[in-house]
Amino acid sequence: MSPMDPRVLSPLDRLLELADAGLRGSFARPAASRPTPGNPTSLPVDPGRRRHAAGLMRVNHSGEIAAQGLYHGQALTARSEATRAALRRAAAEEGDHLAWCRDRLDELGSRPSLLNPLWYGGSVAIGALAGLFGDRASLGFMAETERQVEGHLADHLGRLPADDERSRTIVREMQADEINHGRAALAAGGAALPEPVPRLMRLTARVMTGTAYWI
Repeated sequence: MSPMDPRVLSPLDRLLELADAGLRGSFARPAASRPTPGNPTSLPVDPGRRRHAAGLMRVNHSGEIAAQGLYHGQALTARSEATRAALRRAAAEEGDHLAWCRDRLDELGSRPSLLNPLWYGGSVAIGALAGLFGDRASLGFMAETERQVEGHLADHLGRLPADDERSRTIVREMQADEINHGRAALAAGGAALPEPVPRLMRLTARVMTGTAYWI
């Protein structure tokens, strides 16, 4: 049973589900509904560039852990089934991204961030809080999240080694999905967020990305 499951559960059941999802996403090998894009034999020749690529893909993996947490938290406090369904669809695709990034980390000879449980737990709390402001605000939060992630991935495309075509292909596919998620959230009625909120979101993301690159 998934934390996005719409069935009525006790608060303890929900907490246990979220803890299980966070631990599985952080440490288990996730399954994807779509194959990992790109050629797995495409590896940076230089060891320094390979470590740099691994650091960026570790950041992306942590970002997907955080996205799972956000959507699971938002689903807990969503007021309509339509909003929960939108969050479930987005979370399923983010699950593919999580698996792709993990695959690439393995290929690069690296590992996920050791702080992933922290990113997940904090994101669940933030997502649940966003959902308490109503579905339009929650969908607006989703759209702004995806807009910022799209920009973050564009930055990574400029920083990944030119000879790491596999990582670049994965990031491009992720970016396309994030754009679609954001558009879907706006089409479903997402409201624009007041400016202090996006600024705080960017600050929080900088803390996570700056830390996950190394740890």
